[in-house]
Amino acid sequence: MKLFIKLIRNLLGGLIALVDVITRGSKKKRPPEAQKAVNEATQDLALYQLFACPFCTKTRRAMYKLNLPIEKRSVAQGSAHREELEQGGGRVKVPCLRIEKDGQVEWMYESNDIIRYLEQRFA
Repeated sequence: MKLFIKLIRNLLGGLIALVDVITRGSKKKRPPEAQKAVNEATQDLALYQLFACPFCTKTRRAMYKLNLPIEKRSVAQGSAHREELEQGGGRVKVPCLRIEKDGQVEWMYESNDIIRYLEQRFA
């Protein structure tokens, strides 16, 4: 039964991700210099995520629309990124945005909080 539920969850998550790719629209357009500055600013960000997670899909969709090349790190079972998230953030919960600023690291959970942060910083 547990395996069946996991299979259904992954199928639904994959379907949500597919619909996202088909319907996501266009990226935010910026002048080349402004996009270069955004690209540099996103070097200190990383999204810990699972491909089939609907909340991760929602967050990735916002990143796409804002044209933010943020590194995506999978926290699937056995992944080194899973251990990083647990040690750094204190728990394995996705999505989680790792924000490094002035040598300090912040771990931001909750898709709505992450999207609000990205919109305020980069919109």
